Amino acid sequence: MTRLQLKRWSEPTTDDLSGSLITVADPRGAASEEYRSLRTSLLYSLVDTPPKVVVVTSAGPSEGKSTTCANLGVVLAQVDKQTLIVDCDMRKPTIHKIFGLRNLRGLVNVLAGEHGLHDVCQEALPGLKAITTGPVPPNPAELLSSRRFTELLNQAREEFDYVLLDVPPVAAVSDPAIAATQADGVLLVIDSQSTRKGSVRQAMHSLEGVGANVLGTVMNNVKASKGTYYYRYSYAYGGKSGG
Repeated sequence: MTRLQLKRWSEPTTDDLSGSLITVADPRGAASEEYRSLRTSLLYSLVDTPPKVVVVTSAGPSEGKSTTCANLGVVLAQVDKQTLIVDCDMRKPTIHKIFGLRNLRGLVNVLAGEHGLHDVCQEALPGLKAITTGPVPPNPAELLSSRRFTELLNQAREEFDYVLLDVPPVAAVSDPAIAATQADGVLLVIDSQSTRKGSVRQAMHSLEGVGANVLGTVMNNVKASKGTYYYRYSYAYGGKSGG
């Protein structure tokens, strides 16, 4: 297990979430260094069976899952890993706001059979592509359970080094559990100030109940001495067998 800390930066308060990309705005800062440490853990902790498709979710809402997903994608691309971020949060999409992308068509259109992967891919940064959600559907869980979603992930595995799936919070809907069954691992984001232990246990239970490989947790908003806040990253890498 590796525990990392980084100082809190100002979170944007409007729909413009471009300030969330600390790895772009302050690449030499402590926060960016901690994201690079996360990247190292992801790249080397499971050498024999590295996780290629990773779900990023949280126990509850507003805990930083999309910010974590976006910045992890950036630092992977910075070491020449062809990376794809797929916004699977069709209930409250955020990735397009973080990267300043258009969200006219995306994952929903692919799963509806209207477009292919390359039709909806947008370049977020060099080496980093993103698929936004597209129009909000009435049946997100059914779409994630579909054959077309499996086919999309299979194609993405072949064409990208890493595929990051930003999915809704575990406590809210069944979407994370559905997506986790098709991924190689899950990163669970937790807010130390608002997430209750019971919520974390319930989230872990839900994920493990479908056989998800929980790679580790990301704990943010940790209050240190003198009122200073930190992001703490705690990764416990292991396989589905409990290693």
